[in-house]
Amino acid sequence: MLRIARAALYAVVPAECLLAVLLVSGIRPPAVLLAGAETAAALVFALEAAVAGRLYLAGRRAGAGRRAALSATLDALVPPVVRRLVVLEARGVAALVLFVARRGRPRVPPGAVAGPYAGEQAALQLVLAFALAVETVVVDLLLVSFGVPAAVRLPVLLIDAYGVLFALALVASCALRPHLVSRDELRVRYGEYLDLRVPRELIASAAVARSYDEKRVVAVEDGRLRVAVGSQTNVAVELSAPVTVVRPLGGRAEVTSVRFFAADPAAVVRALRPAPVP
Repeated sequence: MLRIARAALYAVVPAECLLAVLLVSGIRPPAVLLAGAETAAALVFALEAAVAGRLYLAGRRAGAGRRAALSATLDALVPPVVRRLVVLEARGVAALVLFVARRGRPRVPPGAVAGPYAGEQAALQLVLAFALAVETVVVDLLLVSFGVPAAVRLPVLLIDAYGVLFALALVASCALRPHLVSRDELRVRYGEYLDLRVPRELIASAAVARSYDEKRVVAVEDGRLRVAVGSQTNVAVELSAPVTVVRPLGGRAEVTSVRFFAADPAAVVRALRPAPVP
């Protein structure tokens, strides 16, 4: 029953979105098709409600609290990857709003040392956002000139506009979330997509070590985490014990070595080294 509910949900949501686009565009499907689609959607949502209710009650009978039972129900109906992607996208948009409100100033706790990294990639990301915006306008004008119906133009326009929003949100989230070195921990971050906390007592060594051939922005391999900007890393941190890193899509891994990029790697390394004993 759970598999059927999941499959039905994944089928009906895109269908309802397509139907909404058609109606907004002024295209009204035949009454029989419209009635059939709405009936099917109502049946699917009734099925989802029934399955969710059974899962919630089963959790409550097992002794879980209301919040825990609701969370378990959502976990069963919606895969964690889907939920994480939705949360990350929402946080990215929130970061863009906060970036405008704070005029790009990150929030750095008192006594902490920030390690910005966004400047190295900001120019490229802004160029990409501008190119996406130009593409959005050009594609829409082309579709209009070829007489493409609004039912096709509107989804294309929304997808292109979302691409622009995503690029700007990435710029904002990276600018607002630099790496941080505090008295208690090192936080290695990449926008809303990565936030690794490393206790200071686990840091065995820290050094400036430049690498210019990183293949991915976030990569974990053989117990080593690499967080690159512009294919570069320039700070290497070795740990005395493993820490758990949560990857952008929710996967977990144990790492004992962390390499990342900072605009001023020497300042980050100085902040990571123990203060001299008087």
